[in-house]
Amino acid sequence: MNDKTRFMLKKLLLYSFLFTIVVWIVLPIIVSILYAFSSKLDYYDPQKVIPTHYTTQWVKTLLFTLGAWDGIKNSVIVAILTIIISFSLGIPAGYAIAKFIFPGKDTIKLSIIALRMFPIPVMAIPLVVLYIKLNLIDTLLGVALAHTAMALPFVVLITSSIFAGVSKELEEAAMVFGVTRLGAFFRITLPLALPGLAAAAMFTFVMSWNEVFVASILTLKNRTLPAQILSIMAGSSGGAAPPYYKFAAAFIMTLPAMIFIFFARKYLVSMWGITLK
Repeated sequence: MNDKTRFMLKKLLLYSFLFTIVVWIVLPIIVSILYAFSSKLDYYDPQKVIPTHYTTQWVKTLLFTLGAWDGIKNSVIVAILTIIISFSLGIPAGYAIAKFIFPGKDTIKLSIIALRMFPIPVMAIPLVVLYIKLNLIDTLLGVALAHTAMALPFVVLITSSIFAGVSKELEEAAMVFGVTRLGAFFRITLPLALPGLAAAAMFTFVMSWNEVFVASILTLKNRTLPAQILSIMAGSSGGAAPPYYKFAAAFIMTLPAMIFIFFARKYLVSMWGITLK
């Protein structure tokens, strides 16, 4: 086997692998969209793989009759609050880890990662008791604080890697000309790290948007969209919703996150560009 044949074979294997990954990710989304709007007759017709008659009845029922629209608004509020709180705490911590040398630095980084070792169901009952005592139960702020606790370790690690990629000499040059360290951070470091921070915000948003367990145990009326969908599916007649409602729920769940990622996707590439410098 000559070098050209070996190169073409490797290229074919690579493209086959990438094609398989894309199909693995995209195919469920396409199926969810098709059957979310499929008529009941087409859905139960064994002769039809792709429906030909469509209706918006299932999506409208979930949104406006069963309360999914309120869940979307609550999810957006919780996600925004999670980003604000986690960034208010995570950016200073990430900057300190990236720019300063202090005793126990590696231990702190390891401890931040270790926080994700504890499964949330184990802490469910103490968390509910604590929230009742603090009057945070069934509030969007309470859910946002819980989501912040889940996202903060990743935000700290991501922001520290982003700030580590920003040259320290630029800050030092600014301070030579009379700018304070805080001023150098806001005028030099933060603008350069902004694309990476936007990517971190995208990660935090998607994590908060998809989280269901914490939102389910901490809320009853003010549910986020995943918790609301879970309640709708479990509360249907017979304990299970019709399949076409499940596809409609999947469509409602994925569409806002896909739209958000579509507009923020360029920042993810920028983040890797900064990190890998």
